[in-house]
Amino acid sequence: MSVAAPATASTEDQPTLPAASAATIVRRLRFHVFVAVAALAAAVYVTHGLWQQPYTNVLADNVGDQAFFEWVLSYGVHLLRDGGDPFFTTMLNTPLGVNLAANTSVTVYAILLAPLTVLAGPQITFVTILTLNLAGSAFAWYLFLNRWIAGNRISAAIGGMFCGFAPGFISHANGHLNWTSGWIAPLVLWQLLKLREKGRWLRNGAILGAMLGTFFTLAAEGLFFTALAGGVFVVAWSLSRTTWPEARAALTTVLAALGVAAVVAGIILAYPLYMHFDGPQTFKGTGFNQTHYAEDLGAYFSFSQRSLAALAGFGSDLAPNPTEATSFFGLPLMILVIASLFMLWRRADPGRRATLRALIIVGLVFMVLSLGPRLIFLDNETDIPLPYALLQRLPLFDSALPLRFALVLVGVIGVVLALAADTLLDRERVPHPAQTAFATAFAFALIPIIPLPLLYTTRAPEPAFIADGLWKKYVPEGGTMSALPFAINVAADGQRWQAYTMARGGRQFDIPDGYFLGPARAAPRGTAGSAPSPARPTGSSCAPRCTATSPRSTTTIGRAPAPTSSIGASTRSSWRRPSPARRACSTAPRWRSSRPTCSARPTRWAACWCGASARAWIRSTGNRRG
Repeated sequence: MSVAAPATASTEDQPTLPAASAATIVRRLRFHVFVAVAALAAAVYVTHGLWQQPYTNVLADNVGDQAFFEWVLSYGVHLLRDGGDPFFTTMLNTPLGVNLAANTSVTVYAILLAPLTVLAGPQITFVTILTLNLAGSAFAWYLFLNRWIAGNRISAAIGGMFCGFAPGFISHANGHLNWTSGWIAPLVLWQLLKLREKGRWLRNGAILGAMLGTFFTLAAEGLFFTALAGGVFVVAWSLSRTTWPEARAALTTVLAALGVAAVVAGIILAYPLYMHFDGPQTFKGTGFNQTHYAEDLGAYFSFSQRSLAALAGFGSDLAPNPTEATSFFGLPLMILVIASLFMLWRRADPGRRATLRALIIVGLVFMVLSLGPRLIFLDNETDIPLPYALLQRLPLFDSALPLRFALVLVGVIGVVLALAADTLLDRERVPHPAQTAFATAFAFALIPIIPLPLLYTTRAPEPAFIADGLWKKYVPEGGTMSALPFAINVAADGQRWQAYTMARGGRQFDIPDGYFLGPARAAPRGTAGSAPSPARPTGSSCAPRCTATSPRSTTTIGRAPAPTSSIGASTRSSWRRPSPARRACSTAPRWRSSRPTCSARPTRWAACWCGASARAWIRSTGNRRG
């Protein structure tokens, strides 16, 4: 989640709006609409591969996260229809369940867009949110910069479009509905700047608290980054001799408003926070190697593989994976930012210099944090220790991936670009030759990082056995069913099919696996990683049909190791084919696989758990992704 520090806290930095005439208001609204349409068009361009065939196409670089978010969106429909706990479910990883508060449950999206999920399916809801997140981020940053930073709307538009479509957020558009919610940061910062309004501390604090409580399920890690960056900026700005009197005068009002915000947010988040930190199936840490997920210093000066520069052969693969390419600003843009700061500093009065100094400190602090516990340069890990080594075991920091701190620099750079463009577009302050030179520099720096559309591939169609409800003949009420391979990040079909069933409504089935975050196997409570598998005793006799005599008994046709939940995934276990005698015991029909037509040649097996813990192995036909 990126964050732009307020560019001003002194009265001389605040833009003074002239008396607005009707014509001025119309022009302003017309430009707002233009920026909104441009942002939406750019977002559709980035996601158009999914829009072409939303029921068939899936993000090629992150199939698992898309499947998880589609499941969560469908779970919102289930909550409204049948009730349940928004922050815990046993429909995944049954019977142990999944702590959704400790995962990215995007509950607000799931509830608000449930009608769309019912009408069009979670596939449409997912790509709709993804598209609106990108467009909304650019537009929200534009409005924020136009209100607090730049007097020229063109300057604000340049900064806003950069923030909305920066390489890091395009990278996270590969399945991360939480991190593409970049519109949250400017809204929170906008309200944070209003806290110093005298006489309105109660209202402003309550609004901020309600925003924090609402946005927690959408981007908890992003809110943490926003709060941390805002705190660093305020402290750095307040310690300036020029701004200290103003900061001291506003201290009482701001603290009162923050107190109100804490109370309101605490009331809203009391149960979600309990579930997140101490609820069942919760965990500590991330389960990922923080050194591996640290930003390479060279990545700041490189180009993303999904940028125009990559088409010319300048793309870099310094990111740990395609969804975590968080910086990749390119050398020209980094030079432009440094030159712009130098120009702005020379022209700034003491109050503006305090703002620029605080902005620079925020950028440097988060850049260093993003590098992780040890310096990595050009894919070579060095032995040079960095400050994050002292923070990585602290609460909240232990649950963050260091390289994501680089997303804060998106907002910082967006502010610098808006300030620089605002200065350069003022012909009274900058001569025309200089304007031409800087306009060329802007183009040279920004055009190479224009994003390319997201890569996509095709997903396996939903089998008729699920889509037509044939499974209901073989799975009793409250029963459990799974497909092979078990639902994991790269093969999440079983989890997607459960999501589609939830979106349609009616009787549901649980699955004993899934792609989610859970506690570790054979590790201290709360450590993220591989979760212990629930006990599922197996019977030794061969029955004529799939039955369950009790919740703890099972009739087995064939054998397979029980699936094991892991951090973000459930492991695919190896297993042996059942004997012909055991295969003959099954009276269940052939489960149609990923193709609408069945093949006479069996190529894989599917699993069907009948009852809360009972299971039977059913022979299936079709191709490898049934």
